[in-house]
Amino acid sequence: MNDKLRTNLASVRQKMVEATKRSGRPPGAVKLIGVTKYVDIETTRQLVDAGCEHLGESRPQVLWKKREALSDLPVQWHMIGHLQRNKVKRTVACSHLIHSVDSKRLLTAINDTGRETNTMVNVLLEVNVSMEPAKKGFHSDELPEALAFVSTLEFISVNGLMCMAGLGGDADEARREFSSLRELKEKSQASSPDNVDLAELSMGMSRDFEMAIEEGATMVRVGSVLFEGI
Repeated sequence: MNDKLRTNLASVRQKMVEATKRSGRPPGAVKLIGVTKYVDIETTRQLVDAGCEHLGESRPQVLWKKREALSDLPVQWHMIGHLQRNKVKRTVACSHLIHSVDSKRLLTAINDTGRETNTMVNVLLEVNVSMEPAKKGFHSDELPEALAFVSTLEFISVNGLMCMAGLGGDADEARREFSSLRELKEKSQASSPDNVDLAELSMGMSRDFEMAIEEGATMVRVGSVLFEGI
């Protein structure tokens, strides 16, 4: 076991506890998704051995490979990057939760896979809160239409929303974006269809996860700070 990795994980978890307390929620209200996209299979295994059993990958092929290689471990895999429709079938079979559903066409493809396998697929809808043209995701004003569309899909369960803070913004801007996603969730909950509960907010990465927790995140996607110095 890599002692530095264990120390880094403990530090991140402690910061999560403190940020959760500041947000007025109990310990355990926020789940850590360890993002392993920049490390190899052996390092990923060490992270699981250290106690991080929810792992995120941004590339479908890497998720497939690591899931197979680590099938002896109690890992729940999260797809957190852009998902092309031609990779949906295998990714659905490998994933506990798909965070990055960014279009009605992708929702349809996932629902079709669910129908083929008679499986309910858990997803989050990605929202482009920073309105950056290069980013994927529904715009905030498109969410009501997207949720109405979801109501027609019998094999989709929308568990919540996901966002990434703008890359070019400062801390204040990131906080506003996280806050806006929480407000969008609260606004949308009352009129959501039966297969939408919006319990989860996946937001915050290594540079801003504490702020995201303060603004209501229930999942944070943390990678680089876990692997510093190893």
